[in-house]
Amino acid sequence: MSVPPRVVYKRRQTITALPLYFSGHLMKKNTKETDFKRYYGELRGAALFLYKDDTQDTYTERFDLEHLKSMELESPYQRKAPTIFTLTLDTEEVQLKMDNADTGEEWRGYILTVVKKEIPSKLHLMPGQLYKLKEVLRQEKIRNPQTTRPALPPRPPFLQSTSSAASSSPTASVMPECFFDVTRQEAERMLEENPENGGIILRPSTLTNNYAVTLRQQTCSGVVMKNYRVTAVNSVFVIELETPVTVSSLNNVLKYFLEKTEYRLHPYIISQPYDTRIEMSPRPECISINSSTSKAVPKAQVAPMLRSRTKEQLLPPPPNPAESEYVIPDDDSPDDYNKKQAEMDDELQEVLKLRRENIYSETGEDAVATYENQTRIKSQISTAQWNTNSSVA
Repeated sequence: MSVPPRVVYKRRQTITALPLYFSGHLMKKNTKETDFKRYYGELRGAALFLYKDDTQDTYTERFDLEHLKSMELESPYQRKAPTIFTLTLDTEEVQLKMDNADTGEEWRGYILTVVKKEIPSKLHLMPGQLYKLKEVLRQEKIRNPQTTRPALPPRPPFLQSTSSAASSSPTASVMPECFFDVTRQEAERMLEENPENGGIILRPSTLTNNYAVTLRQQTCSGVVMKNYRVTAVNSVFVIELETPVTVSSLNNVLKYFLEKTEYRLHPYIISQPYDTRIEMSPRPECISINSSTSKAVPKAQVAPMLRSRTKEQLLPPPPNPAESEYVIPDDDSPDDYNKKQAEMDDELQEVLKLRRENIYSETGEDAVATYENQTRIKSQISTAQWNTNSSVA
C-alpha cells in the first residue's frame, strides 16, 4: 500500500525543515558514472534533495547549492531536445538531465534564482512562471538575508601557506571541527563541564569505521544527554534513526542535526583564551663575560718617578742686553737691508719708466716737456734735502 502524498510531504518537511520551492522528476549522474539514474528531486531552500521516487520520505542524496561554482548548459534551449546541466560544486561535478526542455528551463531558473539571489535575465518562461520565481526570491531573501560584511585584510604569507596545507589534507576536509577522539563518557563530561563551548560532539564509535554523535539538550525536565550512531557504508554515511537518513559526508551529518534541532545547538568548539593585560618585562641586566666571582688584580708597586723638567727649566735664561748697546734684529742683517733697498730702487725706476711711456703716448711733446721740468724740480729738491741732512749730521 502506497503512502499518501500528503503524509510523504509532511515527513520530508520534518526531516529537512526547509521550504519547498520546486520539485519534479529528473535524472542524475556523476562524472565517474556512465549512465543517468532517475530520481525525484526537490529544491528546498538552497539545497537539492534527491529521492528514489516520489513516495520515499527520506532523501538519498543532498547537494548544497550555496557552494555552486558554475551551472553550464551543454546545448542551447530546444523544445524537442532534452536538457543537460553540469553543476560544479566544491568537491564534485554532477550532471542533471530533463527529458522536457521546458521543465529543464524551469529547473535552471529556480536554481540560479536561489543561488544568486536574483532572477536570470534570459529565461524562456511564461509570465506566470516568472511571477512564481519572484515569490520564491522574496521568500529566500527573508529566510536567508544577505548581510554585507567588510572585506577581510590580506592574509600574511605564513598563514596562507598553513591554510593551503590544511585544505590539501583529506582529514581537514572530511572531519568537522567538533570531532574529538573521545569515548561516550568523556564526551558527556566535556559537554557537561563546558556547555558554553557547544552542545554537539562527533566522536568515533566502538565499532570499526563507525561514528557517534553526542548531544546535550535542554528540555523542560532538565538537561538530557543523547547519543546517535552513524554508520559508514561505502562512500556515504547512514544516521541510524527510526527512519535512517543517508548523507554524503560527516559535515552533512552535523548539518542534519543542526537542522533537526532548529539551530538551537551548536558544535562543540574549544574557545581559545585571549590576554587582556599588557605587562612590561624587566630590563635585562648587564651580563659579564667573565665569571661571576672575578679575582682582584694586585696593584703593582712602582718606585715614584721624578717629574720631568720642561725645556724652559733646563735651558739657561737669555742674557739681557746692555742699555748703551744697540740690538740688531736676528732676521735682518746690514747686507740684507742694502740688498732690499737696491731691489726697491730698481722696482721704482721700472714703475717710473712705464709711467713715462704712458704719458708720452697720451699727451705728446708738451707732456714730455712738462714731465722733464717736474723731474728737474724733484731732483733739485732731493739734492737740497741731502745737503741739509749732511750739514746737520
